[in-house]
Amino acid sequence: MARSRAAYEYTEAEDKSMRLGFLLIAAGLLSLLGLGCCWLRPALQERGGGGSANCTVVAVRQLGERFACTFSCGAACRGTARYPCLQVLVRTSRSSAPALLHEDERQLRTNPKCSYIPPCARDDQENSENVTYKQKYWKEKVGSQPFTCYFNQHLRPDDVMLKRTHDETVLLHCFLWPVVTFLVGVLIVVLTICAKSLAVRAEAIKKKKH
Repeated sequence: MARSRAAYEYTEAEDKSMRLGFLLIAAGLLSLLGLGCCWLRPALQERGGGGSANCTVVAVRQLGERFACTFSCGAACRGTARYPCLQVLVRTSRSSAPALLHEDERQLRTNPKCSYIPPCARDDQENSENVTYKQKYWKEKVGSQPFTCYFNQHLRPDDVMLKRTHDETVLLHCFLWPVVTFLVGVLIVVLTICAKSLAVRAEAIKKKKH
């Protein structure tokens, strides 16, 4: 009995291999849990009830209201500037009611009143010029041409997005790599146990022959 226990004792290299395997298993499970609670679940909620549609610009206008943004001019240099609010109203193929267009979900959460947030410059005039350029783009270059937009009837029925922050590729990678880490950990543990078992059996057969 004592010999059998001694035979199954792992060497230092095998012990390290087992620890690495269990570490990868734990990392994969924790990653899945953390991403599921903090990122994947909200992303799926945003996508739930949503879809794509064809959008056509109805009106492009600047509001008199200005909003604050924070610019950075160095490691210890930060300040506040202001930019005008640009609204792009569109009509979707799913509804005849006008909807407010946004760049993506992140911009919608940052400023739900406006369609565009320019890169924050120190000079308010530069911010105004960036917004005016974007206004001309929607009026002159896009005009009445249809384009693809995204909506979510449950969360924001009066808003549409030009692009999605959470697309299928990001969600796939979010799920794939923790699973790969978990499976690699399981594989290392199984291979280490199998290798040890084969070594013990080979040793027992060798002793029987002698």
